[in-house]
Amino acid sequence: MSDLHDILKKHVGGDACAPGAVGLVARGGRVEVAAVGHTDDEGGTTMARDSIFRIASLTKPIVSAAVMTLVEDGRLALDAPVAQWLPELASPSVVRTLESTVDDVVPAARPITVFDLLTYRAGYGFPADFSLPAVAPLFTELLQGPPQPQSVAAPDAWMAALARIPLLYQPGEAWLYNACSDIQGVLIARAAGRPLPEFLAERIFEPLGMNDTGFAVPAADLGRFTGYYRAGAPDSGGLELVDAQDGQWSTPPAFPSGAGGLVSTVDDLYAFARMLLAGGTLDGHRVLSPDSVRQMTTDHLTPAQREASTLFLEGQGWGFGGSVDVGTAEPWNVPGRFGWLGGTGTAAHIVPSTGTATILLTQLELTGPTPPPASMQDFWRYAANA
Repeated sequence: MSDLHDILKKHVGGDACAPGAVGLVARGGRVEVAAVGHTDDEGGTTMARDSIFRIASLTKPIVSAAVMTLVEDGRLALDAPVAQWLPELASPSVVRTLESTVDDVVPAARPITVFDLLTYRAGYGFPADFSLPAVAPLFTELLQGPPQPQSVAAPDAWMAALARIPLLYQPGEAWLYNACSDIQGVLIARAAGRPLPEFLAERIFEPLGMNDTGFAVPAADLGRFTGYYRAGAPDSGGLELVDAQDGQWSTPPAFPSGAGGLVSTVDDLYAFARMLLAGGTLDGHRVLSPDSVRQMTTDHLTPAQREASTLFLEGQGWGFGGSVDVGTAEPWNVPGRFGWLGGTGTAAHIVPSTGTATILLTQLELTGPTPPPASMQDFWRYAANA
């Protein structure tokens, strides 16, 4: 059987392949880590275990964990309307039909709750059909989509823009992708009375020793930061640079995105995974209660909501900040497997029943929600048989 290094190596270098990758597969006391290729397309710096990546949507479960720390503190409640902290969402409107224009609306039937945000059923976000009129403002006004940290407005202005956009569905009715994690980030900052980066550092990163995780890369660490690429046009081939090492993540953003703004390393993400697998505690530091971890890693969707969200979830469920496998469509889909993908070419999952953690970090932008690229599928297949 090929080892992890060989699995990663065949997807690194060459035309339209990521310049490098770092992978980790851990089960029980056995931890296998491999770093292959280079941090950029120029072939300069060799990829290393401590290389720093834009983790994109792997930010989501971290931010949801932070929400749960505030629930445990008693500063938030799952069934509480968010208007107490987010008054911009006190009286949301909903498009009369999915095809309606943004001014053809009806009032929301009930308030949006914290639980709605955590389960992605608040009414904001991406459906399967991106052409619907009420989806366009998510791109143009909120700059949802691929992370662009230096372009997004500060939280108060962002929330003011959000308040002008109608919901696609009534609160609790449907699962919609992405926007709810950005709203969670603002909710955390307001409920905690401090900026999101400070709160995450105190309650998540410092207790877990996640020293390389944040919304920007310090100047002293830019040498470990990877370039970020997308596949070039079919007629030209090769890679197109999206963001350089000294680009958008080299200075703190005005809007720290709870949906996709963090950078991190494989070992920092493994610390977060180990905490979840251990029921909320790592090396004597308690971050969450076992009950909070259970709620995060439990599917909260109805069968109809899962079916309507196949474009993103491929038939699986959703917990808080990540998907939860409910069926074995592929060898790696172990029921209860929790985690998610990042559009910058990243993936991280845990399997509570086996104590397994898998993390893959690359620098090549995903081409869409599904299917996952061959590199991820080969990695997951290897991990499932490890």
